[in-house]
Amino acid sequence: MAEDLVAEIEALEEKLAEAKTAITRRFIGQERVVDLTLAALLCGGHALLIGLPGLGKTRLVETLSTVMGLNGNRVQFTPDLMPADILGSEVLETAADGSRAFKFLQGPIFCQLLMADEINRASPRTQSALLQAMQEKSVTIGGETRTLDLPFHVLATQNPIEQEGTYPLPEAQLDRFLVQIDVAYPDRKTEKDILLATTGTEEAQAHQVFDPAALMAAQRLLRRMPVGDAVVEMILDLVRAFRPGDPSASARVRDTVAWGPGPRAAQALMLTVRARALLQGRLAPSPSDVIDMARPVLVHRMALTFSARARGEDLGAIIDEVCATLTPSEAAA
Repeated sequence: MAEDLVAEIEALEEKLAEAKTAITRRFIGQERVVDLTLAALLCGGHALLIGLPGLGKTRLVETLSTVMGLNGNRVQFTPDLMPADILGSEVLETAADGSRAFKFLQGPIFCQLLMADEINRASPRTQSALLQAMQEKSVTIGGETRTLDLPFHVLATQNPIEQEGTYPLPEAQLDRFLVQIDVAYPDRKTEKDILLATTGTEEAQAHQVFDPAALMAAQRLLRRMPVGDAVVEMILDLVRAFRPGDPSASARVRDTVAWGPGPRAAQALMLTVRARALLQGRLAPSPSDVIDMARPVLVHRMALTFSARARGEDLGAIIDEVCATLTPSEAAA
């Protein structure tokens, strides 16, 4: 039984390595971004990509759709976008014999990989239309609940600079994103490779590695991966250290953090550390995986106090500081 599990994990690791190679043919460099996005899919979750225009976020999602064999749709969010534009609507249809009946026309959310481009440009009413879909994998329209295709993932993008005419996502919706992925500028060598690869007469094409059934099997296998007690304790220590009212919180956290991550953050860490171990070819996660995944899992599940924002404090830097003080030996003690 243990031998079978090891064999399944090793086979999946080989397939993931092939998928990463296929993705990086079109999405050059940014290995960290690719790993985090694949981790979100392996965990069955959603990802929020934060980055300036022109950094390849749309290209990444399109390539993922091909490599993972998922039916993908893209929605450009705008202030005048309505919930029905995403979910779909019922229309009155007249048959050839003159009879009339309502027919449901599916919206773009009826897919397996939805790219929500600049999600913070839509009104809160439209943003909330995604809440049920992201959590329950279903939508209710006209009093009828309709199940979405499985697997279902949302990869949403946000521009961190241009905030005029935008609507910040509510905390309840941010918490439903498994990870926040910061897409930064490429380094000089990577940017040169991008120029040479994308401005010629031909571009490299990605090929399909997974299909929906294989991805869901990988998601089930990930949950069977063993997690050591030291890793579990470290996850608990880390999450609780960012709650200002917890006795384990440091004076810096109490002074800068208004509210910290809830149990869903700990659940997300339990899943993503396994995904990171898989992507690195290991059979089980280690404490270093917890430290590595802390920032993408926690940064959007916390908020700074007003005074901390006024001082120009950065949540990511605070997470890194706390992680630097946490050691596996302390967590396991």
